[in-house]
Amino acid sequence: MNYTDIEYEVRGSAAIITLNRPETLNALTYHTLREIRSAVDLSVDDPDVVGIIFTGKGRGFSSGLDAQVLASVTSGEESGNASTRQDNELPGLFSYLLEVPKPVITAMNGIAAGGGLILALMSDIRFASSDAAITTVFLKRGLIAEHGSSWILPRLVGTGRALDLLWASDKVSAEEALELGLVDRVSDPEALIDDAVAYIDKLAVTSAPAAIAATKKLVYDHLGVGFREALIEADKVQNEFVAKPDAKEGAMALIEKRAPNFERLGKSID
Repeated sequence: MNYTDIEYEVRGSAAIITLNRPETLNALTYHTLREIRSAVDLSVDDPDVVGIIFTGKGRGFSSGLDAQVLASVTSGEESGNASTRQDNELPGLFSYLLEVPKPVITAMNGIAAGGGLILALMSDIRFASSDAAITTVFLKRGLIAEHGSSWILPRLVGTGRALDLLWASDKVSAEEALELGLVDRVSDPEALIDDAVAYIDKLAVTSAPAAIAATKKLVYDHLGVGFREALIEADKVQNEFVAKPDAKEGAMALIEKRAPNFERLGKSID
């Protein structure tokens, strides 16, 4: 694919999507959003890809919406909804990542602000370079907690801390973000991408991709339901998976003391 605002590569079992507008701290335009969506779809269709990694080129991860895009949105010239949204999808920037059937990791190499932070929040796991930083920034622009941040931030850090992060929009270091629960791992800058790729490669060896997808769906679905409904649904899905080939392969791998050979997700097995 001939991308301009991003770079795309497959390394090991990971697809790496690198935001490539370093002169703007990888600010997001509608064209950037369309290229990101295209690369995600490409990753989902590729059975060689077990997981997806987002990172940025240069000293920033993403500063959020490009200033010109923000100006056109706030002046009423354009809608604030990203043009990548498809029918029946959740509203909000990058919300479709919650329904991607493969693990999504954001590897924040620098500042993540506004829409750049939303990209990280809508990812499943967040790695950060030790010199990365995070700010919500929305209220400093006269905006509210946008694109689902009012839903996901309290679940990550608690209500009071979420409100503080949103109201004050203070810049939070990588170590502070780790303590808060905003990020899951902090790496040395030179090891950030290698650490994220190693995590995906580990999943490729140890875990069934179909089970990864089903577990991701259950976790997000169950954030909004009571325990009874969650347990009933989990039991149903569990019984379905017990009868599938991956479960037999997992059992045989245990008995034979070898690594399992699970089916991959992608067009070749759909």
